[in-house]
Amino acid sequence: MDISGMAHVILTAGDFQRSKDFYREFLPFLGMTLVMDNDQFLYGVGARTALGVRPAAKEFAGEKFVQERTGLHHLCFRAKTRESIDEAHVWLKDHGAHIVHAPEEAPWAPGYYSVLFEDTDGVRLEINYVPGKGLFDADAKAIGEN
Repeated sequence: MDISGMAHVILTAGDFQRSKDFYREFLPFLGMTLVMDNDQFLYGVGARTALGVRPAAKEFAGEKFVQERTGLHHLCFRAKTRESIDEAHVWLKDHGAHIVHAPEEAPWAPGYYSVLFEDTDGVRLEINYVPGKGLFDADAKAIGEN
């Protein structure tokens, strides 16, 4: 089998209205188009991926995301330019996102540059830039491989 990428990710929001308000602006900022926006689902599509947000079950409403629990650790969007990371940082600050770390370089791949932040439910998100194909190059060695 040979997949072509990640089709979509669906997040479950403890405070759906607050999350919807954030993602309703954030997804178009990323260049995604909102294709569904109702009282049970917000769904944006673009750049060969999609992100959806839905409300939590009643018994979990109001809960915050806990990064170290089983399940999602964080979600990372790939930017096309390094400058986009700086632009995203400004947008996120202007929209009240909790910034975990401002744009910085990291050793995950040559030229790796990212901003890390949390949405309104505390879900950890990242936007990164890696020049070229980075580790997505079929000939790239795995991290730690000699």
